[in-house]
Amino acid sequence: MTESAAPAIGDWHIPAPLWHELRQAYAAPGRHYHDTRHLDEVVARFAEVARTIGWQAPREILLALLFHDVVYVTTRHDNEAESAVAARAAIARWLATEAIDADRVAALIMLTARHGTLTLADVDRDAALFVDCDMSILGAAPARFDEYERDVGREYAAIPPEIYAAGRRHFLERILAADRIFLSDHFHAALDQAARANLRRTLAAT
Repeated sequence: MTESAAPAIGDWHIPAPLWHELRQAYAAPGRHYHDTRHLDEVVARFAEVARTIGWQAPREILLALLFHDVVYVTTRHDNEAESAVAARAAIARWLATEAIDADRVAALIMLTARHGTLTLADVDRDAALFVDCDMSILGAAPARFDEYERDVGREYAAIPPEIYAAGRRHFLERILAADRIFLSDHFHAALDQAARANLRRTLAAT
C-alpha cells in the first residue's frame, strides 16, 4: 500500500501522525470496501466540492469524512457512534488549539448511520454534500460499482448468504425508490442517473 499525502485545506494540514493512524485503521484486516481506497475516494470528493462550489466549514467536513468509518466491524451496530468517539478523541489530542467544532464533526459522522433514510429536511447544505461524498460510489462507473458490491459482500461473508442477499436487496431497493438518492444539488445533477442505472442493473441480476 502506498501512503498518500495527508489532505490539506489551503495551508492547514492534517497532522502526519494522525493521518498515519487513520490509514492504519482503514487498512485493518477484513476491510474490503471500507478501506484506504474508500478513504482516498471520499477525500477526492471533498476536494472536488472545494474546487467547484466550496464548503462553508471545510475543516469539520474533512475530519468527519476521515473518521466516518474509522471504526468498522460488521458484527457490531455502533460503528458510527464509536467512530464519532474516536474523532472527538483525536481532535482533543491532535487539534486542541485549532478551534474545531467537535460536536459538528460527531453529528456529521452519525448521519452516516441513516443512509437511505435521510431527507432534505434532515441536513443543511454542507451536511448534504458530506453525506453525498460518502454515497458517491453509487454513481461510479459500472465496473467500479460492481467492484464495490462485491467488496461489501466480502465484508459480510460471515453472514449466511441468503440473509445478506435479502438485506442488501432491501437496502438497494429503498435507495432506488427515494425521490433523491443524493441530497445535494451538486451530486444529484452529476450522479443520479448513473446511480439509478447501477442500482437497476444490480437488482435485475439478483
